[in-house]
Amino acid sequence: MTDYNLTTNDKNVLIAMDELTSTTPEELAEKTSMKVETAMQSAFSLSENGLTEVTDVVTEIYSLTSEGLTYAEEGLPERQIMNCLSEPTSMDELKEKLSPKMVGIATGWLRRKNWANIEKGMVVPTGNSDIGEDEKAIASFKEDSQTLEEIGTDQNTIKDLVKRKLVSKTEDKARTVSITDEGRQLVKAGITIEEEITQITSQLLKSGDWKGKKFRPYNIQTPPKPVYGAKIHPYQRLIDQMRQIFLEMGFTEIKGDVVQSSFWNFDALFQPQDHPAREMQDTFHLDTTSDLPEEYKEGICDMHEHGGDLQSTGWGGKWSEDIAKRDVLRTHTTAVTIKYLTDNPNPPVKAFCIDRAYRRETIDPTHTPEFEQLEGVIMDENMSFANLLGCLEEFYHRMGFEDVRFRPGYFPYTEPSVEPEVYIDGLGWVELGGAGVFRKEVTEPLGIKQPVLAWGLGVSRVAMLKLGLKDLRELYQADIDWLRKSQVCQLKD
Repeated sequence: MTDYNLTTNDKNVLIAMDELTSTTPEELAEKTSMKVETAMQSAFSLSENGLTEVTDVVTEIYSLTSEGLTYAEEGLPERQIMNCLSEPTSMDELKEKLSPKMVGIATGWLRRKNWANIEKGMVVPTGNSDIGEDEKAIASFKEDSQTLEEIGTDQNTIKDLVKRKLVSKTEDKARTVSITDEGRQLVKAGITIEEEITQITSQLLKSGDWKGKKFRPYNIQTPPKPVYGAKIHPYQRLIDQMRQIFLEMGFTEIKGDVVQSSFWNFDALFQPQDHPAREMQDTFHLDTTSDLPEEYKEGICDMHEHGGDLQSTGWGGKWSEDIAKRDVLRTHTTAVTIKYLTDNPNPPVKAFCIDRAYRRETIDPTHTPEFEQLEGVIMDENMSFANLLGCLEEFYHRMGFEDVRFRPGYFPYTEPSVEPEVYIDGLGWVELGGAGVFRKEVTEPLGIKQPVLAWGLGVSRVAMLKLGLKDLRELYQADIDWLRKSQVCQLKD
């Protein structure tokens, strides 16, 4: 017969299972006078040897929500509409009879069920309003909680009711332990229970009581359970690395408000008031406003309308204070750095900001409405475009990108402008942000007399490259397995 190397607990559980045949963890624990955890540990050990079977059964339980209970008594919104709809009726009239909320909920379902059509603001019945499966399902709830079989309806109907938040779903998990034929044969063959030594102590060795005793066997081939130490999120580690690089390069970190006026987010950066980036599809506009700084308002107006005292034509047209006052969620952290420069106009200034920006983006593998941006500025005498390229190249080299190049670009508030690119094996050249020298149309109205080097880098895109991700959303998902297995560092040969 096979040598199973059973422990005393295993033997007690197997003998108990021979009497119980099939049972729950609680009953097994009571039968063996063990804790539930101890009894189940042996049950699982026996199942690995084919002596028992452990089965988990999940039962879906459904119950009516408070809204579902209301509709079970009064009828679904679409049914209530149909009950007072004998001829084509205007939406406004229905809203007066019932409520705007009721009509709003019912309209889509009336069309979906082909009970009525909406024509020029009129609800026109189709003549087909038979009792639906969803109505039957709601009416069939006789208890607080029932299974799908007890309700007597199909899965799709219940899914629709769950989506409508009329029915809630919970899961009832049950575990059973059963003895196998092989386990019964082993019990019939005879199981001897004797005292086992589970732990060797100094007292046991000194007294000699260990002699002639049976020791609990241990399988040294069983792989240990992996242990994952606490560590900082990979994305946060990367942000901290970027922050440390700029601090080591002598920069000062700055912070600013998430809500900014259009003045600081757009106008102060010489971005025209009819620029597409200000439209609703790109910017989160708020219904609040902020006061404009009196000392800079007139200069910004002159610069936008006719170029101020510079050899610039400006943007022409009429500059609107009302547009400039409108609050937005900052679309870039440049709003923070330009305000900092305005408050600190005396050189030298070296500052950076790593923070979140917001844009109305469709969520996909490379875009999210919220994203981190690394913004930086250097303002000092005799700063040149070459200094900007050297600073950015140094930063990217410290981030581990060996090959860096710069491609000409365009931004409303810098001239000249470039887009830094790094070379990635398998991907080629990848653009990682924008940079340039602030135009005088930006600095002159704010009292900034020295050249300003500026850049904005996409932190999340750098993170995707460094962490080997193909989907930006993975940075924000709580995937505990990925977080545990992500590398803290990589040693090179």
